[in-house]
Amino acid sequence: MSDSATRLAPGATIGILGGGQLGRMLALAAARLGLKCHVFCPDPQAPAFDVVRRTTQADYGDENALDRFAEAVDVITYEFENVPAETAAFLAERRPVLPNPSVLATTQDRLTEKTFVANLDVRTAPFAAVDSPAGLAAALGRIGRPAVLKTRRFGYDGKGQALIRETTEAAQAWKAIGAHPAIVEAFVPFEREISVIAARQHDGQVECFDVIENEHRDHILKVSRVPANVPAALAAEARRIAEKIAAAFDYVGVLAVEMFVVREASAHTVLVNEIAPRVHNSGHWTLDGCSVSQFEQHIRAVAGWPLATPVRYGRVEMINLIGDEVANYGRWLAMPGTAVHLYGKNGARPGRKMGHVTRVFPE
Repeated sequence: MSDSATRLAPGATIGILGGGQLGRMLALAAARLGLKCHVFCPDPQAPAFDVVRRTTQADYGDENALDRFAEAVDVITYEFENVPAETAAFLAERRPVLPNPSVLATTQDRLTEKTFVANLDVRTAPFAAVDSPAGLAAALGRIGRPAVLKTRRFGYDGKGQALIRETTEAAQAWKAIGAHPAIVEAFVPFEREISVIAARQHDGQVECFDVIENEHRDHILKVSRVPANVPAALAAEARRIAEKIAAAFDYVGVLAVEMFVVREASAHTVLVNEIAPRVHNSGHWTLDGCSVSQFEQHIRAVAGWPLATPVRYGRVEMINLIGDEVANYGRWLAMPGTAVHLYGKNGARPGRKMGHVTRVFPE
């Protein structure tokens, strides 16, 4: 179904595929604008269910449930990129799905995504497809070591990855990722990791938030700081790349582009690492540190409403509360200038994002 003329009136209903914390925060942003949300998720304990009036708890392959869901909403979006392609295609025949399901097809496969970016003349780490231990050995001969082997699909927070050092056996690395179709990338000796959160409207209007500097621990985002400690020219180049990618997708909504900052001789440049076709953990700072949040921008875009021009309130730091760290929420609540966001998840476990806190400092 065409999405080119989608423009919702207040009181309309947005369908959200996925019921995690991102879906929860999208629904809260929609409510602020007088829009309703209906969340579809297989998990009966999905945290987004707690903040919406309408929910569907069913498998993503349940066509009867999907059909009823489509009938009950005006437009459909998603909170994570691993929605089955068949689900998105089924729904797109009934209601506008934004961003377009074709974006999912590209970003769900690391090889397809990297090829897409490279074809835009945007730099990435050197990469090659790998389908066997012998293929991996041949690719390493071209790319060199160290390198990183990643499954082509369903990897996040460091899952489905193996670092290949000088002494690592190719067959050992292949086994470590479960012998799945993969991509091998040259290891990037980056100075820092950054991301750009960009929102794009139907008419091509793009608004980027300030460039974010990210710190990962155990492959999970721990701290985001804004603005990133990079030269103004480099920040402008990072935003230009995000805008170019969004335009190439004819994107509608919010997306994140993760990048590495690397030194080359006496200068710095950026390499694209990954694209996330959705609101993103590194953009959570916008809830308290900016005049408009990434979640509201996404809702505005899929509703066909004008985007806001983001105005940052100061220097901002966002800290994820991971696993048992959420038990210390009281300490953060008592800290002046700190906003606490708890996701309502049932049960903390290692590596699970349970909430985040935001601190805003005058510049």
